[in-house]
Amino acid sequence: MDHDVPAGHDVTSGTGEDATRRYYDSSDVDAFYDAVWGGDDIHTGIYAHAQEPIADASRRTVERLADRLGDRLKDGLGPGRLVLDLGSGYGGTARYLAGRFGCRVVALNLSAAQNERHRHTNVERGLDGLIEVVTASFHDVPYSDAHFDAVCSLESFCHSDDRARVLSEAVRVLKPEGALAFTDLMAAEDTPPAALRPAVSRLGVDALATPSFYVRQLTELGLDHVDFDDHSDQLANHYVRLTDETAKRQAELRGVISPAYLDRLLGNLPLWVSAAHKRQLRWGIFSGRRAIGDQVPGAY
Repeated sequence: MDHDVPAGHDVTSGTGEDATRRYYDSSDVDAFYDAVWGGDDIHTGIYAHAQEPIADASRRTVERLADRLGDRLKDGLGPGRLVLDLGSGYGGTARYLAGRFGCRVVALNLSAAQNERHRHTNVERGLDGLIEVVTASFHDVPYSDAHFDAVCSLESFCHSDDRARVLSEAVRVLKPEGALAFTDLMAAEDTPPAALRPAVSRLGVDALATPSFYVRQLTELGLDHVDFDDHSDQLANHYVRLTDETAKRQAELRGVISPAYLDRLLGNLPLWVSAAHKRQLRWGIFSGRRAIGDQVPGAY
């Protein structure tokens, strides 16, 4: 049931997508996420305490987002529901949703390498019957209008250079009263793009969105009950944990990661720590529900 994008759909509509694909198809990136992050839920964590394992905090983020999806849906998530995960990575969110709720999940992701690992893990865990892995772009979602009961994403939209289009696509494929929930790395409202450019350059974009941008876009797209759970206070601890773990395990990592990539990481991660301490970054969970009979303004 897994497939690549159907003919006629453009998988390179965003100019940053080639950089994103190269980044996530890299064996260095794959090895780093597996060793330091746990290789399943590759997200900013919600930490119970400062030294909690990164993988545990990252899984808590997935749990909170799943709760928001369920809260926004009449009768909640469950068997018979169809969920779209945009930028699904290694599939941790898709497997959590399918395993917890018994819903079906379409996991759409740009990286063929990540998708292959995702499919293999689904088979190992007996969830391949509930999860369809699709290699495609979230700028041009290859599904019809009003196809999904819910759409989610975790820290994927920061890779887009056309986030308005991504949101329009996400809302377009939602059924009336369908739920949307996502997280993203953002800039604080008063942070000039130039201040973050050295840190965000590895994402393949020039700048991050802001919370007000997402709230405004979602409202203009006709979503009801738009909410933002602000967890920006988690960012400094999260990037300190990543930086410390990477530095502490340098000898081990140099056995599986190229020295050049590791050196770039050790140079880039402190930039995120600094930006978080200066409160130049924002992060949290957005959620909303598509109104009944809504027509998506400016849909592509």
